[in-house]
Amino acid sequence: MLTVRVELGERSYPIQIGGGLLKRPDLVVPHLAQKRVAIVTNPLVGGLYLAAFSAALADSGVAVLPIVVPDGETHKNWETLNRIFDQLLTHRAERKTTLIALGGGVIGDLTGFAAASYLRGVPFIQVPTTLLAQVDSSVGGKTGINHPLGKNMIGAFYQPRLVLADIDTLTTLPDRELAAGLAEVIKYGLIHDPAFFAWLEANIARLVARDPDALAHAVRRSCEIKAEIVGADERESGVRALLNLGHTFGHAIEAGLGFGTWLHGEAVAAGSVLAARVSQSMGLVTAADVARVVALFRRAKLPTEAPDLGVARYLDLMGLDKKVEHGRLRLVLLERIGSAVLTSEFPQESLESVLSGCSEHA
Repeated sequence: MLTVRVELGERSYPIQIGGGLLKRPDLVVPHLAQKRVAIVTNPLVGGLYLAAFSAALADSGVAVLPIVVPDGETHKNWETLNRIFDQLLTHRAERKTTLIALGGGVIGDLTGFAAASYLRGVPFIQVPTTLLAQVDSSVGGKTGINHPLGKNMIGAFYQPRLVLADIDTLTTLPDRELAAGLAEVIKYGLIHDPAFFAWLEANIARLVARDPDALAHAVRRSCEIKAEIVGADERESGVRALLNLGHTFGHAIEAGLGFGTWLHGEAVAAGSVLAARVSQSMGLVTAADVARVVALFRRAKLPTEAPDLGVARYLDLMGLDKKVEHGRLRLVLLERIGSAVLTSEFPQESLESVLSGCSEHA
């Protein structure tokens, strides 16, 4: 088992990474305020892991309330959040009752926001079962729901007490979901670690083939990078915004196509390519750099051409981005592979030119 710590003073917590961790209640129980938990999951993940995980906790004397909510980005909304609250209130969950998110990013975001809101804050634990959740959404305390006008526009910063990343759960992921997680893994190399990006170029086939050692290394290094950045800027007032490479474009793609049409990681991959092309148009990176970016995303079986929403529609949706400041759009762009910058200083014509080149058939 590998351990990465998110250092946030008295709110610091460990990320445990390894195989068979769902069978290790001894890793969970020390982080509980009382021996009572509510496990939030969806029908698919619940069918695979809820019974065994609940039984392991029950064997350690923990009372478990299962809460099963619909799956998918389209259900990351007020209605689903209220279903969680209904169950918590019906079963008289208390302030020391820990909420456990068992699932991917949607379940983690919903459960974290429920924990931040219920009784004005109860403990929660992340047990991510997708690659994307293990390397990104489960770490750092961003929680929330979508609004019809924008993704993740309503939520709170609320840190978990533990992240339990069981690599074995990745064996049951559909290929498309695995690829979506690889988009966020690649992002970390692009923004922060050129050596990790080169490692990914050399080992992407092993990751696609689900080699457990390669996956464990990719999850560990991704979590190390995110933990370092979150520890320096918990509430995204500065460097943490760099974690949003490709996301301003990607969130526009998700909203423009309808939530759930493209997976988040697919939209981030295409959005990262758009960011790289804007960076190239400004002379920050070379055509060869962009070619490396495109090639790696393609080898990860991810889209590299964004859909043609129309320039005006893209700009309208991007204008809802959380990084907008004083009415000005700010983009995360590449200075080189392994280094990124958040800036509002980019030629509007460069952005519009790149957006006008989006594929009608992406």
